[in-house]
Amino acid sequence: MVADEFLDEPEAQGLDLEKLAALDQRAQREVRDGVLPSAQIAVARHGKLVWQKSYGSATDDSLCSIFSATKGVISAATWLLLQDGKLALDERVVDIIEAFGSNDKEQITVLQLLTHTAGFPGAPFRPLDWNDKAKRLARFAQWRLSWEPGSRFEYHPTATMWVLAEIIERRSGQDFREFIRQQIMQPLNLPEFIVGLPQAAAAAIGSRVLPCEHSGDALTSEDYQRMGMPEPPVTEVTEEAILAFNRDDVRAVGVPGGGGICGAGELALFYQALLHGGLNGQVLWTPETMQLVRQVHSGELRDPIFNKLANRGLGIIIAGDKDRSFRGFGKTNSPETFGHNGAGGQLAWVDPATGLSLGYVTSGHDRNPIRQGRRGVALSSMAAELLA
Repeated sequence: MVADEFLDEPEAQGLDLEKLAALDQRAQREVRDGVLPSAQIAVARHGKLVWQKSYGSATDDSLCSIFSATKGVISAATWLLLQDGKLALDERVVDIIEAFGSNDKEQITVLQLLTHTAGFPGAPFRPLDWNDKAKRLARFAQWRLSWEPGSRFEYHPTATMWVLAEIIERRSGQDFREFIRQQIMQPLNLPEFIVGLPQAAAAAIGSRVLPCEHSGDALTSEDYQRMGMPEPPVTEVTEEAILAFNRDDVRAVGVPGGGGICGAGELALFYQALLHGGLNGQVLWTPETMQLVRQVHSGELRDPIFNKLANRGLGIIIAGDKDRSFRGFGKTNSPETFGHNGAGGQLAWVDPATGLSLGYVTSGHDRNPIRQGRRGVALSSMAAELLA
């Protein structure tokens, strides 16, 4: 549960109670209609959690797998290394991990890992192979390029994050999970924001993690054609892969591209920390660091599905122009809003224009990505306008 020091009343933080009630109704709709088994939503401002609700099988003590929203945490860990001069954006990965430099991957930089321009979006990695150093390095060596690094943008679901986790360990001298726990979550007093749930703790904490499950019917090719929407490409994020995160041994790995576990409140507060550089007087990231990471580093590169600007900061996504809803934000978010959502509809962002941050988690993975996407845009649009 979120510590009492982070709690405040919605009115004290300037939220409009009628708008909050409308957001409440929208957040519970899919659970009420039987589309999702659970959901949890939280709003924070000025470093305080000001509203949280749970629906369906979720209680306020429940935790969820947040999938790619984990990338914000892994990225924030690399920012600490950049800030301390232990890492540089223009460093070649091969100069840090010698085994990586095979199959023409020698030129790949740390910056390209963080901006999904590295060129190996579908590179395979079995989560449990992380536990064997020789196997993980062999996997890095086996990977091949799909295109020239830096030449285009394509989302890497997990591959670059495995490499960043290895870099964190080599440059910090700590297991990446311990680094996150000791250097980020402990100072922020967010102990239940977990990357790598030890199997020894599975009985106590694991019982509070809602099991991932799939719901709804998948859309067909004909459905996409009828709606005039591009059909999503087949990636490693399969139904089987999602369900693997219900296993204690996979949760223990802390898959850096998707293995984070937390509640909506922790997620909203984590983004308050990113906005303010820390929480409760604990400063982790300097203003200079946050200015750097919130810049768009992907230039004019566009995503291959919707042909919209990628707008990638250092491991996070910047809302940007009117196409921000294609990047997972609400239509009413400011252009400066930044965050990183996760598979299944997890939402995580903070808007510097209002100081509001949103966390939304669900254990249900809707097989209809259009409905899932519309839900995310609706929730984010309503949350962005909560101020009275």
